Amino acid sequence: MISEPDQLGAMRYVLFDVDGTLIDAVDNQRLVWRTWAERYGLDPDEVYRVALRTRPMETFTQVAPGRDPRECLAALHELEDEDVRSGTYAAFDGASELLNALQPGAWALVTSNYEHRVRGRFARTGLPVPKVVVDAAAVAEGKPSPVPYLQAAAQLGAQPEDCLVIEDAPSGVQSGLRAGMTVWGVNTPAAVEGVHRHFGSLREAVDDILAFTSGPRPHRSKGGATVE
Repeated sequence: MISEPDQLGAMRYVLFDVDGTLIDAVDNQRLVWRTWAERYGLDPDEVYRVALRTRPMETFTQVAPGRDPRECLAALHELEDEDVRSGTYAAFDGASELLNALQPGAWALVTSNYEHRVRGRFARTGLPVPKVVVDAAAVAEGKPSPVPYLQAAAQLGAQPEDCLVIEDAPSGVQSGLRAGMTVWGVNTPAAVEGVHRHFGSLREAVDDILAFTSGPRPHRSKGGATVE
């Protein structure tokens, strides 16, 4: 593991991934992809296995090479929008307490999804939405590129070294690390490679995240990382 960037500024910021970090959407995503696969006469389990490791357009190329990828994407978006309207969603334990405790303007959402779906899910779960939401439509390069997290920091007026990224997925962790930010992992049984700290659940991380925003952190020598 690598060392955390030095934190020198008085104002510090938290940048959150959404699905798998704040919102538990695994069952919803599985159902959406199953419905999509059945519509095209494909094996739902195989389609979902591919979808877990690739972006949608890449998924279509692999599982439905004879289909128009734009048509496939439109069908997927239709199903995802319907799921936001009618699906069952839950926020991870600690999410509401954490987000409501953060100072306005000190946090943002950075998601590979689209903002209207994020707002729909947050409305369904009672979570507050920050002023800054960087979604798939806002950037030319998605995670694991550093662009999404760098854009969120810029919109907040923050320096990368003053930002804490909260993630659950390898691509998001790499995105935050490449942006030069501190990255903590949550909601996974084992630490994702590269994270500076690991928490088995978001609930376990709440106090530490709030402490991060409260003031300068004591200097830590390079090469050290805490795994909890």
